[in-house]
Amino acid sequence: MTNIIKAPIVKEEIENLKAGDTIYLTGTILTGRDSAHKRLIDILDDGRDLPIDIKDQVIFYVGPTPTPPNRPIGSAGPTTSIRMDAYTPRLLDLGLKGMIGKGERSKEVKDSIIKNRAIYFAATGGAGALISKSIKSSKVIAFDELGTEAIRVLEVVEMPLIVAIDTKGNDLYEIGRSKYKR
Repeated sequence: MTNIIKAPIVKEEIENLKAGDTIYLTGTILTGRDSAHKRLIDILDDGRDLPIDIKDQVIFYVGPTPTPPNRPIGSAGPTTSIRMDAYTPRLLDLGLKGMIGKGERSKEVKDSIIKNRAIYFAATGGAGALISKSIKSSKVIAFDELGTEAIRVLEVVEMPLIVAIDTKGNDLYEIGRSKYKR
């Protein structure tokens, strides 16, 4: 099944998605990898407000390559998501609704996805140049000194993704392995 989903996320739009569904994401999303995630958690631990609003947002785990002429961003392939797992449950508890990356997630993240009715999308690894074609603008909004790991806001149009873990915790990586073993 193919769906067009808007970002920021409207809870009702993701409730009926199932692991394995193909979606096209359109709207405003954030970027951030492990260095940015650590900074966000350090800020929270210090009792300060985050420099970004994460409520209902989607974070794309990406460190884009340098921007070529006449393009808003360089190649934008997904980062392995498990690198963010130590930080993810806390951000989900604060209202983060979606994540985009590649690879499996920990049990703690899956449990937090279920608890917070969030969703995890997989982007195709190795397809960064293709993915970047759906990115129409890119602007650094926090932690500029982190370079490619800075937090950006991206405007995306029909970014192709697959539901890897749905709001009920169904996990495409587990489903795929179980079908293969039969």
